[in-house]
Amino acid sequence: MKTWFITGISSGFGRLMTEKLLTTGDRVAGTLRDLSAADDLKAQYGDRLWLAALDLTHTGEIRPTADAAWAAMGHIDVVVSNAGYGLLGAAEEVTDEQVRHQINTNLIGSIQLVRAVLPHMREQGHGRILQVSSLGGQVTIPGSSLYHATKWGIEGFMETVAQEVAVFGIGCTIVEPGSARTGFRNRSARVGPRIPAYDASPSRRINDILDDTSLHSPGDPGKMVDAMIASVVEEPAPLRLTLGSDSYQHVTRALSTRLAQLQAQRDLACSTDCADRGNSPRFFQSDES
Repeated sequence: MKTWFITGISSGFGRLMTEKLLTTGDRVAGTLRDLSAADDLKAQYGDRLWLAALDLTHTGEIRPTADAAWAAMGHIDVVVSNAGYGLLGAAEEVTDEQVRHQINTNLIGSIQLVRAVLPHMREQGHGRILQVSSLGGQVTIPGSSLYHATKWGIEGFMETVAQEVAVFGIGCTIVEPGSARTGFRNRSARVGPRIPAYDASPSRRINDILDDTSLHSPGDPGKMVDAMIASVVEEPAPLRLTLGSDSYQHVTRALSTRLAQLQAQRDLACSTDCADRGNSPRFFQSDES
């Protein structure tokens, strides 16, 4: 039996994961903005489900909530930073308030959650953190610039944290699902006001996708959640978990393109060193060519 701390359990991956874990006998400390959304689960599972109201944009409430979860559960084996949503529309179209809310939720809220749980995990000497990102943490799609800003940002943060905390027995995994049938498009996504000039921009395609109810995502959220749960027993923790054929294909194409672009600039990059190169700081463990 494991004890899990999961944010955003009212719907989507968070809800599915909570249901599966409770069914198999694990314990869950879950957060959501509206506690009534989990009334049915609380009635069925009682003390094995601890609940707290939490909005990640209220950053001052994150650490007290994490502290309360540890106090109530005694220990927590796995933290799943799942809460978040997508802000869609061209960069010029979204409002200032939408920009702030997107960054405060997906990026700052997720960062502060990880910072809040690390002291507890260090003290207990073990733990696993799953950060739910998306293929949008590796790939960019016109009309999703603010969403990508948060996902690329949290991936850089988590990849760094993984190196910082491995010595304490804490493993970190960045989960990159592709499009899944979680209701993300019609329930969680928010859209900026449209500027007519952008009807000629490729960013408008994202609006068309949202409007087309005949489209169905390829990813099975239940299978994706099963893969996330299974990953926590892998040693060492996989740094990334790519889920969905669309995620695999798009990430592969994006990485291959970036690598080719980088390799084409090798001579230019090396030509900008000082003549003697000096004793450069060794930030990385690998050899440099």
